[in-house]
Amino acid sequence: MTHQQDLLLGDRGAVRVTTRPSTISTKSLSSPPSTPPPSTISERPVSEEKISTKLRVTSSLLAGAMAGALAKTVIAPLDRTKINFQISNRPYSTLKAIRFVAQSYREKGALSLWRGNSATMARIIPYAAIQFSAHEQFKYLLDVDQRPEQKSSPFMRFLSGSLAGVVSQSLTYPLDMARARMAVTHKDTYGSLRQVFVKIWREEGPRTLYHGYTPTILGIIPYAGTSFCTYGTLKKTYMEYKGTPEKEPNPFERLIFGAVAGLLGQSSSYPLDIVRRRMQTSVITGENYNTVLGTLVKIYRTEGLKNGLFKGLSMNWLKGPVAVGISFSTFDTVQKFLQRALS
Repeated sequence: MTHQQDLLLGDRGAVRVTTRPSTISTKSLSSPPSTPPPSTISERPVSEEKISTKLRVTSSLLAGAMAGALAKTVIAPLDRTKINFQISNRPYSTLKAIRFVAQSYREKGALSLWRGNSATMARIIPYAAIQFSAHEQFKYLLDVDQRPEQKSSPFMRFLSGSLAGVVSQSLTYPLDMARARMAVTHKDTYGSLRQVFVKIWREEGPRTLYHGYTPTILGIIPYAGTSFCTYGTLKKTYMEYKGTPEKEPNPFERLIFGAVAGLLGQSSSYPLDIVRRRMQTSVITGENYNTVLGTLVKIYRTEGLKNGLFKGLSMNWLKGPVAVGISFSTFDTVQKFLQRALS
């Protein structure tokens, strides 16, 4: 065997090209194909799937938390104003809402408009993180909008959104109760988020932390389902109309789609939002609101539809689209960035 043949057989990583004639077949000198053992082949897709799932969950949790925190901070003064009208029998109007904001500013300062926002952040960060992450997982499990060319039904989009809303609301409901209490009381009553839980636990019992849970779940099903379904449908329709099914809309376009989704979502479940707030703050207001049906009937009989069950809806038509638009746009933008950065 020649020296050149020794080099060819010894170096399995490459085949040296030579013009010298040889009787040895080039095929026999090339390195054998690196065929992994059967166990490696079978395990490779599973490993890649685990990495993909981990990336999807991590990016959606972080993006969801940032989206929720930003959206709720922007609309905090409007949210506090709405809650104060929702829990009372005072008639609502846009002018009265503006007066409430101005009066709070004059008497207690600008920071009073963000009263209870710490409780809101303590709730909305885990809530939004769980909701968006759960939505991504339910979309994956139900095979909703997983491929650019895929045609998903509006019902499946609605179902994945509703399930995500139920999961996130169930896991974070006591924080929503605390936020409502802090928004309608003076800081001397509840000095901190911890104080809310301690006082409720000692004076009213642990079950009070879930008072109003039923109307909340009944409301979140149409709200989250309609919001996610509308946003997903608008985004998909727009991409198909533009003829670029693989190109995502820009942040401003997402903001518009989210605003429409928020408008429809808020309107679909608003009376149950009124019921939830009344039940959460019944101890503060001194009113007796124990059941969903009883609360609905009582509000309707004493206050009517416009000034009762739909009180503050015009405020929600302002803050809802803003909040949902910001959250959806922020989530999509941040999630895409994180997936590129972490992959």
